[in-house]
Amino acid sequence: ETLMEGRVKEVPKLERHLERARRVTGQRALRFPAAGEDSATMAAAAAYRLLRNRSEDELKGARFLATGTESGVDHSKPISAYVQGMLRQAGVAIPSSLSSFQMQHACAAGTLALSSVGSLLMNTAQSGESGVVLCTDIARYKTHTTAEVTQGAGAVALLVEPEPNLIELDLDTQGYYSSDVDDFFRPLGSHTAEVKGSYSMECYIESLEQALLDHCERSGKTIVDALTDTDYFVLHTPFRNLPETAMTALLEKHLGMDRERAHNFLAHKGLFDGVDTIAEVGNIYTGATYLALASLLSRQYAAIGDGVVGKSVLLASYGSGNTMVVLSGRIAPAAPQVVSTWNLDGLVRGGRTATFEEYRRWAEAPEQLSEVAQSQPSQREAPLFALTEIRKDGYRQYSFNPRGAAIETAASAGTEEERAQKQMVGEHNGAEAVEKLREPIAAAM
Repeated sequence: ETLMEGRVKEVPKLERHLERARRVTGQRALRFPAAGEDSATMAAAAAYRLLRNRSEDELKGARFLATGTESGVDHSKPISAYVQGMLRQAGVAIPSSLSSFQMQHACAAGTLALSSVGSLLMNTAQSGESGVVLCTDIARYKTHTTAEVTQGAGAVALLVEPEPNLIELDLDTQGYYSSDVDDFFRPLGSHTAEVKGSYSMECYIESLEQALLDHCERSGKTIVDALTDTDYFVLHTPFRNLPETAMTALLEKHLGMDRERAHNFLAHKGLFDGVDTIAEVGNIYTGATYLALASLLSRQYAAIGDGVVGKSVLLASYGSGNTMVVLSGRIAPAAPQVVSTWNLDGLVRGGRTATFEEYRRWAEAPEQLSEVAQSQPSQREAPLFALTEIRKDGYRQYSFNPRGAAIETAASAGTEEERAQKQMVGEHNGAEAVEKLREPIAAAM
């Protein structure tokens, strides 16, 4: 039984609204955390896969451990601090001589953390120093609403270096736009967000144009040049179809394109190579832009190989409430060696289909600690890290699962996937539970 089938059985009048939501968003599946998982454990799993094969000298060079999230687990302590502890439990020798912090502005927080760490490294880094940025979130909305189909959960870990092997970012020409709006927010104490869907789309489109104009002013380009000269577009993707809607509005206004021409133009610019993966995973908030980027790079490398080197990329990261960051980059000479080690499609296909009842238990309860204590997950579901206890004083305690790590190592033996994790790691619900809107699909990263 799928999410749509389950909800329509409960409330038949929802069928028309949910069907329309599926068409408008383009979503086919969503991801939610299993027992013992939260935004901290997902971030730790992504960081572990990024760092576990780095040498001791490379780990000593880590100067920054930053989180971008809107799913924090403590009002004071950043997720990055919990992750540092979990990594040490797992035997990853992350140093104490680093700065650990957290950024927040809805879905743009990961990009704000990335640009902050990049700027700090540009100004302070000594030889061999680097930073790690963790984008981790759980997108959760009220049940029996059209927003329910756009939920998701996942984390992405990014290695940031002064001389990167994947994408070289131009931080000097970042374009910004911010405004005080109420398109989307999550009140303190609430596990679900409040969203004004149509209004939020209007805010996204307006802020994209304004931030792009700011970027153009700082880079000495016209908006026409920026749109036509850029090789690849990667936008924040809360649901599969929004980036196309926003870019079509820009192309119509500034290049005079109709919808068909705009669609073909965006296909040529790789937009759909990025967003199609989101349709199978759901909205992962701060990590969505970087999952789309990884998907685009993977598919473009499969199509043109070393031809990806030197291609320009325009990234646009939106945070409701609101802010937009637009920054440009160029694919680095070593990128083919990095991307060739990825198995993104395998990661997306590698999950377990959840039942509607499993999904409903998660949707109706903020924590599942009793299930954590009592359940004995199968080998396939053994998580790397788990929330094992919330103490009486509210402090969260986590544990590393060596058995889960051993299973992962055995599963990946003989592959090249570990090298990919040194550059970009996507961890979409470590326990691999997914609910497809029409027909079940396993989708995990």
